[in-house]
Amino acid sequence: MSHILWSKELSVGIDVIDKQHTRIVDYVNELHDVINQPPDAITRARIIAVVSDAIDYTESHFGFEEAMMEDAGYPFLKAHKKVHELFVRKVLEYKRRLDAGEDIAVELRETLKRWLINHIKNEDNDYSKWVIRSGAAAVADTGEVSPTVREAGGLKAWIKRLFD
Repeated sequence: MSHILWSKELSVGIDVIDKQHTRIVDYVNELHDVINQPPDAITRARIIAVVSDAIDYTESHFGFEEAMMEDAGYPFLKAHKKVHELFVRKVLEYKRRLDAGEDIAVELRETLKRWLINHIKNEDNDYSKWVIRSGAAAVADTGEVSPTVREAGGLKAWIKRLFD
C-alpha cells in the first residue's frame, strides 16, 4: 500500500487541526517508509520509535481536539471521546505486541491508515462544522486562550502539556 496523500478531502476546515492531522499522516507515511527497508535491528528500533512518537502525538492531538469540542459545547463530545479511547487502546495493544517481538508493523500501518482517513472524513468532519459555527475554531486557530486552556494554566502550559 502507498503513502497517504493529504488532500482537501481530508481537511476539516480548522487550520490547527488540519496541521495536526497532517503530522499524524506523516507518522503513518514514515512507518510505511521504515517498513519498506530491509529488516534489521535498526529498522525494528526505528519502527518502535515511530510508533511510540505517533502514539504520544496522537494522544496529545485527541486532548486538544476534545478541549476544542468542549469549548464549543459539542453535544456528541462524550461519544467522540469514547471513539478516541477505543482507538488508543487498540494502538497500545499493537505497541505491546510490537514490544513483545511480534512483527505487526504492516498490520498496524494498514489499521492506522484506514482508521485515520475514516475518522477524519466522518467523525471529525461532523464536529468541525459545530466547532466552526461556535467560534471555538477561530480561538484554536489564532491561539487565543479559550476557557479550557485558561483552566489548564494558559496557552503556554496547555501547548507544553499537549505537545512536549
